[in-house]
Amino acid sequence: MIQDVVTHDFVRELGVKEIHSGVCYGDWVDHPKGPELVSYSPIDGKEIARVVTADESDYELVVQKAQTAWKTWRMIPAPKRGEIVREIGLRLREKKSLLGRLVTLETGKILAEGEGEVQEMIDMADFAVGLSRQLYGLTLATERPLHRMMEQWHPLGPIGIVTAFNFPVAVWSWNALIAAVCGDTMIWKPSSKTPLTAIAVQEIVNGVMKAHGLSGVFNLIIGDSKTVGEKLTADTRIPLISATGSCRMGRRIGEVVGKRLGRSLLELGGNNAIIVMNDANPDLATRAILFGAVGTAGQRCTTTRRLIMLSGVADRLTDLLVKAYSQVPVGDPLDPKTLMGPLIDKDAVNKMTQALERVKAEGGEILFGGKVLEGPDYPGGCYVTPTIVKAHPKMEIIKEETFAPILYCFTVTNLDEAVALHNDVPQGLSSAIFTQNMHWLEKFLGPQGSDCGIANVNIGTSGAEIGGAFGGEKATGGGREAGSDAWKAYMRRQTVTINYGRELPLAQGIQFGTSG
Repeated sequence: MIQDVVTHDFVRELGVKEIHSGVCYGDWVDHPKGPELVSYSPIDGKEIARVVTADESDYELVVQKAQTAWKTWRMIPAPKRGEIVREIGLRLREKKSLLGRLVTLETGKILAEGEGEVQEMIDMADFAVGLSRQLYGLTLATERPLHRMMEQWHPLGPIGIVTAFNFPVAVWSWNALIAAVCGDTMIWKPSSKTPLTAIAVQEIVNGVMKAHGLSGVFNLIIGDSKTVGEKLTADTRIPLISATGSCRMGRRIGEVVGKRLGRSLLELGGNNAIIVMNDANPDLATRAILFGAVGTAGQRCTTTRRLIMLSGVADRLTDLLVKAYSQVPVGDPLDPKTLMGPLIDKDAVNKMTQALERVKAEGGEILFGGKVLEGPDYPGGCYVTPTIVKAHPKMEIIKEETFAPILYCFTVTNLDEAVALHNDVPQGLSSAIFTQNMHWLEKFLGPQGSDCGIANVNIGTSGAEIGGAFGGEKATGGGREAGSDAWKAYMRRQTVTINYGRELPLAQGIQFGTSG
């Protein structure tokens, strides 16, 4: 039975009102001029709260505030900016339980994942603080005597951050906290399916910034794709758009931003596969596949969607998976015993059902699951059973990303066949292989192996650490967020040459002037 939650009292603890403004530039706009947006919980289909969204004049106000704030923020030394981000991390620690619960309430992911997403924000803040003292440039060798050449990095400007419903706060932190220490200001457009988590985070950040006499650095604007999304994408005052979402959305953003010669950082769809070799530990592989395929109800961009098994392990591994799937508790994500909550809405359920109809039409066989769950324990109509499909390479549906817990299983005879099948999809985000053989794992990691941005050995496709750059190739968009040197996306590079001599030698030995 779904637990009773005093929704409005709980949400108010995070500073979210029953009818809340969806526009903020450090201060909330009291009366935005857009229509009301209702946030429903997929747990039971009930309304949580309402948000008054932005119109075009609200959008213009936020952009102007972000531009003005940038002129001040960029001049604050990076370590000082890092200190402010550190304080944001501390406030997130204080609100971890409440905010994680709101993530669960609004997205339907289990409570452990909701709190885990907030922990990811906290970790990201810690990472950004260290990074604030390491925004390094290079000193380069120059061919001219008495010259010095180097490169340095400057803040880029106000950037747009577009996030998806499945990670409503963590992905914001990957971008915003890194961009903040880099000296940028932010305009955040969250998913209209998860506006309340964005409002709660903005409220937490507002308190920190006001204590420092700052506003307009972190900004929030909730609105539809035409009023806010299209304007943000086309706005020449926004040098970078970082967007997470579908490949279709990314193509549109890439086209519009490219036409104005802006920058886009795209983290789009995934169609991630795990290859299991004959020498793999089947129990280890089973646990990784189960979490990768069922976690967040199959609504992660890194969800394991394809399982490619060598013939020697296929039967045993399939049996283990069917047994494991049959023991997955589906239901109330606020119950600690639950491993899989609901899909985000009924539209997602319909898309899963349609995908499974295509599976049957294309010759696939459902080995387990594929049902929509009904009854008093599953209110709201968004609960499904995780699904295992016996598939074959000629099926067209396997090349598409269905945001649901559907796992397509294949059997192959060797690693070359496995890699060819693995790479034969438009997307290229995350990948994994399970093996103890050094030759096989190195081949998988080499240029002839996985074509994804992430390649793992003996761990699954999801659950990436923040220290590594996150993103993928092909239709996944090519962007990189979070760790490593992903910070460079939020800054502009400047090559500097200093002549400290008294002559003017030219590069390439060119002689220019009058002789005699």
